[in-house]
Amino acid sequence: MSHNNEIVIEAKKLTVSFLVQRHGINNIKDFIITMGVKSPFEHKVVLKDLDLTIYRGECLGVMGRNGCGKSTLLRTIAGIMKPDSGTIEVKGSVAPLMALGVGLEPELSGFENIKLVGTLMGLSRSDLKNSIDAIIDFSELTSDEIEMQVKRYSSGMMARLAFSIAVANLPEILIIDEALAVGDLGFRQKCAKRINEIKASGSTIIYVSHHLEEIKNICTRAIFMDEGKIAVEGDVNMVCDYYVSHQQRRKAGKLMA
Repeated sequence: MSHNNEIVIEAKKLTVSFLVQRHGINNIKDFIITMGVKSPFEHKVVLKDLDLTIYRGECLGVMGRNGCGKSTLLRTIAGIMKPDSGTIEVKGSVAPLMALGVGLEPELSGFENIKLVGTLMGLSRSDLKNSIDAIIDFSELTSDEIEMQVKRYSSGMMARLAFSIAVANLPEILIIDEALAVGDLGFRQKCAKRINEIKASGSTIIYVSHHLEEIKNICTRAIFMDEGKIAVEGDVNMVCDYYVSHQQRRKAGKLMA
């Protein structure tokens, strides 16, 4: 489904940083010595003056190597992180399906997490009650597993539960950040079908994946991020081709060095 001209997410000059441990601090002794001279932490700028516009009904693919700022961008859109400068406006409720385990409470059971996360996502009590059976059914978790503490789940079980909760209803904005990478092929195909159903309903989707075929099959537009900025954006196939050639150039550069 093609998007309309209504802007749902707009970032202008977005800059985000966070504190990281300085290089050269490898143990508590280094930490104490450094602390006597300067802060053992430093600000790492992850997003730099980034501009991005996303329209209602659009499915945007986000690509880039690890550390380029993809997850930070999504966390800022979801309201988990705050920008240092610049602005970001988001119109609509956001269902974030972030990196594995984010948003799930490990001490609670799968069933209790369904109620907790569903409530935090803004589902009404009646919507949540009507959705619980469908969430459990979609996750393919057994009755024993759904009553088990999430901290005892495998990575695949966590992915199943988190995805099932996020897509139980039709979110206005759905964010998926590599959350399906640990799922088996059958479940990933099932998830792709559900994502396409959500896309067809007119929801806006932001999809991060290193699986280019998934990006091509699901997304209507794509961006390639590099060092905290959007290096290329536009047609999905064009951006995927650029991503592949960029990776090949980086590999060749390393081999030549």
